[in-house]
Amino acid sequence: MIVIVDERDLVKEGYHSLFGREGVASAGFGSQEFGEWVDSVADDDLKAVQAFLIGECETDKVAPRRLRDRTGAPVIALAEQNSLENTLRLFDAGVDDVVRKPVHIREILARISAIRSRASEKPSYTQVGDMRIYSDGRDPEINGVPLPLPRRERRILEYLAASGGRRVTKSQVFSAIYGLFDGEVEENVVESHISKLRKKLREQLGFDPVESKRFLGYRLMV
Repeated sequence: MIVIVDERDLVKEGYHSLFGREGVASAGFGSQEFGEWVDSVADDDLKAVQAFLIGECETDKVAPRRLRDRTGAPVIALAEQNSLENTLRLFDAGVDDVVRKPVHIREILARISAIRSRASEKPSYTQVGDMRIYSDGRDPEINGVPLPLPRRERRILEYLAASGGRRVTKSQVFSAIYGLFDGEVEENVVESHISKLRKKLREQLGFDPVESKRFLGYRLMV
């Protein structure tokens, strides 16, 4: 999930729509409510955040440096103007990157992936046998051939790969794919997405790489 912090509802709604087209869950806050949410949210929920985008808001209430220390998620500032003074101020506040608007949503996702890869000293993909799973929005490859997947199935596969073989619950998958605040979608939709994903992987690989145990959740056998 991507969290957008901006005082303008139109900006938050715009990014929410654009991320949704890429199959990435997002949520928007003003700086005041964002600070209150961070102070009260559980660590497990905060770890579901893939990155923070900081737009027009009160930087001191957002506290980018504290966000990075607590979550490790990239903090990217969206700058309205090309000003050296403003850029230096944002870096001094603790952001990982400053991007001048307008910027394509896929560039933002690529920057997030690059920052996370550098932080973990890992490439932007996970190799599982003959399968290469990217973390920047590209379809996975099997023996070098792309396997086109619907965006939700692709995001679930990316999330399972990022979990490094650890088991994740249905609730964790739902939070990562749909976000923490989507009350219009039932959590059980995850089971349908994963069932379709497993069928496609089984057809291409000859076996099912996703292990499922009732009440315990799912894991990608890496």
